[in-house]
Amino acid sequence: MQRARGTGRVVTYLRGASTCLDQLYQDGCAKIRLPRTHSDALEAILINTAGGLTGGDILDWRAEVAADGQMILTTQACERSYRSTGATAEVTTRLKVGRNAHLDWLPQETILFAGSRLARILEIDLDDGATLTAIEAVLLGRDAMGEEARDAVFTDDWRIRRNGRLVHAEATRLDGRDRERDALSLLDGARAIATIVHLAADADRAAQRLAHIRAALPPSANIAASQIGERVVVRASAPSGLALRRLIVPILIDLTGAGNLPRLWHL
Repeated sequence: MQRARGTGRVVTYLRGASTCLDQLYQDGCAKIRLPRTHSDALEAILINTAGGLTGGDILDWRAEVAADGQMILTTQACERSYRSTGATAEVTTRLKVGRNAHLDWLPQETILFAGSRLARILEIDLDDGATLTAIEAVLLGRDAMGEEARDAVFTDDWRIRRNGRLVHAEATRLDGRDRERDALSLLDGARAIATIVHLAADADRAAQRLAHIRAALPPSANIAASQIGERVVVRASAPSGLALRRLIVPILIDLTGAGNLPRLWHL
């Protein structure tokens, strides 16, 4: 059967205070668009022209931010992982952030359809003084259709390094068992989940960020934040995608380099 393949890469350089495009490569179903903005940051929109992912599809995204630069990476819409006949769709993202640069990795949510199989890898390398705000959010089925996608299979592996030293690692796995969806210590019925990781320049600045975030957290929501060294981690779960966005959007706005979200997040 026909399968989608896509590779996209964007590399920047600094011209004065502005981060500018140095290299752009796109192949297959992977496309990158660079909208005009009123910011010194370079904003890039990642697009999968295949319209979604199914078993056997492969996407490979790469980006490099120049030293002292600033980049915002987002997606045109929510990525959709459709029912698979057996094979697994694969999405690999490798990002490099130069010295004293900042990267906002802000893809919109991934929607897992019933019977889908998706494996995702995120690798980020930071140089000295580089900072990062990254999010990955997952919706289990479509809210409007009342789906729960209880048989979806999903893996998500993160590795974030600074100068080659591992500073954050995690692995998420959903294999479709009822226990995962219903257990109090796991999803507990939630159909939308998100992880936000912020890497500050140092531990003191991370502590300031954490205090600000905790002061704004709704007391009754399933969301919490923690800090270890330069790293702040926020995890949230909600019964729907809309409820999840209401939790995470204020936090993302606070943590982004520009102090706001890309326009596509508000459409």
